[in-house]
Amino acid sequence: MKTFTMPGTDILAPNVVLGLMRIADKTDEDVRELVRTARDAGIDFVDHADVYGGELHDCERRFADAMALSPSQRDEITIQTKAGIVTDGPYYDFSYEHIVKSVEGSLAALRTDRIDILLLHRPDALVEPEEVARAFDELESSGKVRAFGVSNQTPRQIDLLRKYVRQPIVANQLQLSITHGPIITQGVSANMLAEQQSVTIDGGGIVDYCRLNDITIQAWSPFQAGFFTGVFLGSPDYPELNAVIDRLAGQYDVPAIAIATAWITRHPAQMQVVLGTTSPERVAGAAQGSELPLTRAEWYELFRAAGHLVP
Repeated sequence: MKTFTMPGTDILAPNVVLGLMRIADKTDEDVRELVRTARDAGIDFVDHADVYGGELHDCERRFADAMALSPSQRDEITIQTKAGIVTDGPYYDFSYEHIVKSVEGSLAALRTDRIDILLLHRPDALVEPEEVARAFDELESSGKVRAFGVSNQTPRQIDLLRKYVRQPIVANQLQLSITHGPIITQGVSANMLAEQQSVTIDGGGIVDYCRLNDITIQAWSPFQAGFFTGVFLGSPDYPELNAVIDRLAGQYDVPAIAIATAWITRHPAQMQVVLGTTSPERVAGAAQGSELPLTRAEWYELFRAAGHLVP
C-alpha cells in the first residue's frame, strides 16, 4: 500500500481509504471483517460522516460499537468524518453552532477524544466563513479536531474559507471515476467549443488548484458510472471500457477493480481513493491498485475507452 504524509498534517495516510457510509445494517462481525480486511491490505484510514446511516451519527456509532477500540488501537487508525448536511431539509449548515454540535456528536458516537480530519460536507451557499473559522479555532485548540478539509468545493469556495480560516485546508473530497471525470476532462479539453467536458465553472481547474495549494484530493464513488447511477465495472453500458479493463487486469494479474483504483492513484496529484463497498473481497481487490504502475499510454487508453475526448 502506497502511503504519504498528507500536506499540512503529520498524518501518514494510505492512498486508498475505507468509506463506511453503508455499514448501518451490518453486524458487529461484518464490520470487524471489513475493517480487518482493509487493515490487512494496509488501509488504516476510515471515512465517516455524521449523516451516514438511518439516523444522525448512525454509522459512526455502528463502527464504534463493533470495533470497541482500545486507546492503543484507536491510535493506529486515522478517523475522518464530516459535518454540514442537515437531513431534515435537506439543507447545509456551516454555522459555528452546527459544526461544533456535530463534532461533539461524532466524538460521542465514535467513542474517541479526537477527530483526525474533519471535512465540511458539501458547500453551504449561506456560509459565513468567520463562523467556520471560529468553530475550527475552538475545535483545534481543544484538541477535538487535528486537521480540517472540505468536500465538493470549487477553487473560489476554498479561497473564501482560506481568507478567514487559519488552519490549512488539507483535503477536498470530490467525485471521480474513470467514467465520471469532469475534474479531469475540463483540463484536457479546455477551450474546445461545444465540448461539454471542457466547461469550466467557478474558476475551474480544481485538480491543479489542489496540487498548487497542497490539498489532497479524495476521490469518492471511484467505481460509479455517474452520480449514483451504478458501477461501470462489468456494465453492458461500457463494453469498450470493460474490455480494456479486463485486458489490463489480466496483464497485471489483478482483479478488474484494481485497474479502476489504479487509474486514480496513477495521477500525480497523489489522490486518495475512498471505497464505498462493504464487500471485504472488493476492498482487498481495490487495494491492489494502490501501487499498480499504469503507463501513461494505458491511463489514456482507459480515459478514451470511457468516452472522454482526447483532442
